[in-house]
Amino acid sequence: MNIRKDTNNLIVLSGCSGGGKSTLLNELVKRGYATVEEPGRRIVSQEMQSKGTALPWVDMEAFARHAVAMALVDRDNAPERDWVFFDRGLIDAASALHQVCGNGFLHELKHLHRYNPLVFLTPPWPEIYVTDGERQHDFAAAVDEYERLLRDYTHLDYETIILPKLSVSERADFVLNRLG
Repeated sequence: MNIRKDTNNLIVLSGCSGGGKSTLLNELVKRGYATVEEPGRRIVSQEMQSKGTALPWVDMEAFARHAVAMALVDRDNAPERDWVFFDRGLIDAASALHQVCGNGFLHELKHLHRYNPLVFLTPPWPEIYVTDGERQHDFAAAVDEYERLLRDYTHLDYETIILPKLSVSERADFVLNRLG
């Protein structure tokens, strides 16, 4: 396992499902930044192709455990220089696992496997929220998830920055300006 000396370049975009995280990451890719796709979307795609059951609407615990493992690998394999933007990450996965089965790994993340202390959260935004084959939960569940993540990131001593409801270009500018 790669032991990182510096994690300040690892930037997490988290928050409400359907709040524009993936769209924002696409904009950051266009601007030349490294990004890491959300573990959950990758797992759902893999499980649907293989007719697996580690899906959030079938076996949430198996899904969350898989997401934790994938997020650890993503974090450890991220470049060690320049900004790397994560569409969700380890804390989101550990938070989901804790929610579903009470697993205590989430609390270990206060001191282990850290990211940059600034975490950008997309707030609930009903005007852009949509469900699809990979996002099957309703908006109320997305809001509950957002509130849980906001609480968990704060508890783990991250500074949470709520992204304003702006165009994707303006959101990218906001993030980059906030990072300096």
